[in-house]
Formats: sequence, C-alpha cells, structure tokens
Amino acid sequence: MSSPRPLRAVVVAHPDDEALWLSSVLASAQRIVFGFGDVFDRPGRSAARRRAVAALPLSGIVNLEIPESGVDWKSYQTHPELTPVGIQVAESSVRERYASNFARLHEGLRAALTGCTDVYTHNPWGEYGHPEHIQIYRAVTALQEELGITVWFSNYVSARNWTFARGLVEHLSWAQRAVVGPDLDLAHRLMAVYRHHGAWTYSFGHRWPVQEVLYGEPPKSRAEPRHSFAGEWLLDVARLRWWSPRWRDPRRQLRARGSRFPS
Repeated sequence: MSSPRPLRAVVVAHPDDEALWLSSVLASAQRIVFGFGDVFDRPGRSAARRRAVAALPLSGIVNLEIPESGVDWKSYQTHPELTPVGIQVAESSVRERYASNFARLHEGLRAALTGCTDVYTHNPWGEYGHPEHIQIYRAVTALQEELGITVWFSNYVSARNWTFARGLVEHLSWAQRAVVGPDLDLAHRLMAVYRHHGAWTYSFGHRWPVQEVLYGEPPKSRAEPRHSFAGEWLLDVARLRWWSPRWRDPRRQLRARGSRFPS
C-alpha cells in the first residue's frame, strides 16, 4: 500500500512574502496561508493589499487577514529578545496587539494546517529580522508537535541581523536539506500583481538567487538524525539587488563557535 501524498502548505506573514522567500515551493503547495491583512494605520495600503490578494494567480489561498500590530521592525532588527509569542516589544500598546496577534495566529493556523505534512514558512530570524516574520515561525512551530508537521525554512538573512541569526543557529539543527531554485517566472508574475495594485513592500531592485536552501525540522518527538548548521551558507538579502557588483558574493558562511565570521 502506498503512503499518502504529502500535503504541503506555505505560511507567510504578509502578502508578497511568498514570492520573495518561498517561490520554489508555491506550485507544489496545496495551501498558501497569509497571516496578516490590514497594514497598521494605513488604510490606503490595506485596500491595495486586499485588491492584490484577490488578483493573485494562486490556488489554495487561506487569508487569515489579522490586522498588523504596528511593530516597528527596524527598531528590533539587530538584537531582538525572543519570547514565546515572537519578540519582546517595548511599547505597551504595540506589545498587547502583538501578543494578541499570536493567539489569533495560533487559532487560525491550527485550522489551516490540520492534515498537512510539510509547512514552509519564515526562518527563525525572520529573514532580515522582521518581528512579524519571527512571530509566524514561532506560531507554526508552536503547533508542530500537535499537528505532526515538518517545518521548513529558507537560508535568507540580512547583514543587519547576521549576529542574531548566527547565535540562533548554534542552537538549531536540521534533519532534511534541499537545494532548490526559485520559481522565477511565478515570482515575477506575483511581483507584477503586487506592483500593479501598489502592494509590493520590498525593493524594486530585488533579484532572486540561482539557488536557495530549504531546511526541514521534523517534530522533536520524531527520531531522525539531526545535523548542525556549522558550515552552511546563508544568503544576504542586501546583496541580492541588481545594482550590487556582480563579483559580490551574496553568501555568508556559518562557522563553528570560536571561528572568525565574515563581516
């Protein structure tokens, strides 16, 4: 008897994150989940985002449409303090909204991900350090044991949060590793939709790499060999721009504690 077909889901914080960080698995995903909807205190951009999502050439969209908390990601980019709901936020009103959003994510993701075997989402350091990316990762992994899912994330990082990411991976391991190529055609089509509706939130000069790496974390209760991140290469998103010198390598290598790290 053949084993059941894997059920894949892509879970991202904001519409357009799926095009930036996980285009390689979009075509094979049965569910694509957006966590956040309205942009905090920006009704025009919120309406633009809704129009863009409605026009996306993707199937299986589950849009939780949780209003953003308004957390200023740049204030927490370099050295955030992790908490069970994401990161520690200083401003009390923002902190309350941020914590409330985690509870809503937890509830919404439990329903959206039930039956899934593999979930592709943001990495633990939030790519370039976005607190809502980190919150999505922590909400997904909070359901990992209960739902029995393998959580996958990519190797994108930023120079600004490199030290934070480097410290995290010293305590992480991976059981599965896949070198993949971004789906450039789909990524550009999605970007065009977002730009047409005024909802693209990233650099217009972004270029996708030839290859990216996805790491799979099965539930801790599942006995599978684990591997260290030492020696792995992360992709610096600031160097993935058309105006970067062609000889400027976007990769940054993780090395064992005590080794000299690249600047």
